[in-house]
Formats: sequence, C-alpha cells, structure tokens
Amino acid sequence: MQRFASSTRDVPPALAVPRHVAIIMDGNGRWAKKHMLPRFAGHRRGVQTVRTMVRCCLERGIEYLTLFAFSSENWRRPQDEVSLLMQLFVRVLKEEVRKLDRNGVRLRVIGDLARFEPDLQALIDASEQRTAANTRLVLSIAANYGGRWDILQATRRMLLENPERRGDWDEADLTPHLAMSYAPEPDLFIRTGGEQRISNFLLWQLAYSELYFTEVLWPEFDALAFDAALAWYRQRERRFGRTSEQLLGALPASAQATGPRVDA
Repeated sequence: MQRFASSTRDVPPALAVPRHVAIIMDGNGRWAKKHMLPRFAGHRRGVQTVRTMVRCCLERGIEYLTLFAFSSENWRRPQDEVSLLMQLFVRVLKEEVRKLDRNGVRLRVIGDLARFEPDLQALIDASEQRTAANTRLVLSIAANYGGRWDILQATRRMLLENPERRGDWDEADLTPHLAMSYAPEPDLFIRTGGEQRISNFLLWQLAYSELYFTEVLWPEFDALAFDAALAWYRQRERRFGRTSEQLLGALPASAQATGPRVDA
C-alpha cells in the first residue's frame, strides 16, 4: 500500500492545484426552503452538484475528491428524512456508478457501513469493485462517518494487529488503519452553506488543510464557485509550521521575484 506524507511529520509539496479536495456539502435543506420545496428536493438537487464537482476535478487534474454525505450524527434527523436519504443513496449508486466507471473514476465509501441494510452494503461493495482499477480520480463518499469514530477504530485495529506491544506508538503505526489511509491528506477543505465548523469530519486528516467556508448553498455551488475556492487556495501561504522567511528562502530566485504564495 502506498504511504503518504504526514503534514505533522514531513513537509508535503504545496501545489498550485490541490491534489485532494474534501467537501462538506451543506445547505440542501435551506435551498429547498428558499424555493418553497420539501427538504428532500434539496438533497436530490445536490446530487447534480456532485456530478458537477466530479467533472470539475477531472478537468482540473485533481486526484482525490472526498464528500461528506452522511455523518454518524445525521441519524438524529427525522426518521422519514433518514429513510429518504438511504433510498437516494441506493438510487445514486445504481444510476451513477456506470458513468463513474466510464470516466475513469474510482469510488470508495468510508465510514461504519455495518449500520446500513445488507442490500445497501452489497451495492456499495459491488460499486467499489467495479471501479477498483480506475485511476483518473478517486471519489470518496463519507457515509455514517465521524472523525472520532475513525480515530477510535484505527486505534483498535492497530492494537489488535500488534497485541504484544505496550506503548511507544507513533503516527506511522496508526495512519495505515485510518479510513482514508489510501489517500494523501486533503490540501483544501470546503464547506458550503455558510457554517464555519468541520463537524467531526476527517479530524486527523485536516491537521494542515486550508479551510474554505462559503455562503453558497450546496445545490448552487457550481464550477465558478469551485474555481473561486481554488483561486483562494492558490493565495494561501502553506507553511506547515515554518516561518514565511523560511518558505521564501526555499523558493528559487525566479519565484521569489514574482512573489507567489504557493509553490507550483
């Protein structure tokens, strides 16, 4: 399995185009209310935005896209809404996986899938297997996922794999057991809908991600809004614990003259 650099142990390259974008897709219900529609209409409309984001990532050379679809806390929502969301998940998998496969997109679903119905679990497994050889983009869907759950389950797996050890653990021991051990840490985190929190999403992996919050509701988050987030990202000075002077000294003289904020 490929190992990726940890931003708290090493200094990852700061690229002009993020390698990995993670998004909390917020605002579906408010979009529906604004248009005097039932909440579920917002979730259906949000699926179109997912298609747009996949296309944007393919066109812009982004390698990993991770979407927070259903958190471990979302079970607290009204039962009828949860039931409709599960039905939508099934329908989207049945309708979209063929298109993902045709476009070279690999699908991964992360989270505690044991709570889902067996038929849904089987559909997820079949979808992942169908797209397993694709390499243009890795699309990860976080479903019944929570950052604290992820760290706890990784810790349990680490201890089970090394029952003879009694401490002296480090990051390298834990990270292979995290739900997204197959991907580099997100370079850019986006949350739509105006809220400014990470809501138990990728707590370990977002340690040095750039956090972008926008008022745009998810069903209205189009290619122009996505490009605005990428433009903001390019202006960030990604220091990873270093000073600005150290970062400037690490750039070639030609780059220092033009003063870019991110090393391309």
